[in-house]
Amino acid sequence: MKSLVGILIVAALSVVVYKLYLTKALPTEGKTPQQTIDVVGVKNDLLAIAQAERGYQAEHGFYASLDVLESSGAMAMKKPGRDGYTYEVQTSPGNFQAIARCSSAPELPCTNYSIDSSMQVQPLP
Repeated sequence: MKSLVGILIVAALSVVVYKLYLTKALPTEGKTPQQTIDVVGVKNDLLAIAQAERGYQAEHGFYASLDVLESSGAMAMKKPGRDGYTYEVQTSPGNFQAIARCSSAPELPCTNYSIDSSMQVQPLP
């Protein structure tokens, strides 16, 4: 009888451990692990663009387009986009907005992201 109770306790603890620890490692929002990695990369790229904008603005007094950032050496991007995302920068006299737009396939929906001088990456509606 004691061994049956012991087995039940071990089984219950195993279920609790699985629920608490292992399910946290699964991808969120129905995304594959590769999609999750791509989104992290896109967010990092947006942060790099925003840092380059801040540096360029501090040096020149205004924000610049993505092409100007690259040609001036303020930022070096190996590719103009990442895994289905393309980047663009919109500037105004006092602000900028860098946007990562995705070209999603119907079976793999994705989210557009943006960042501005607040340095906060946010999903676009």
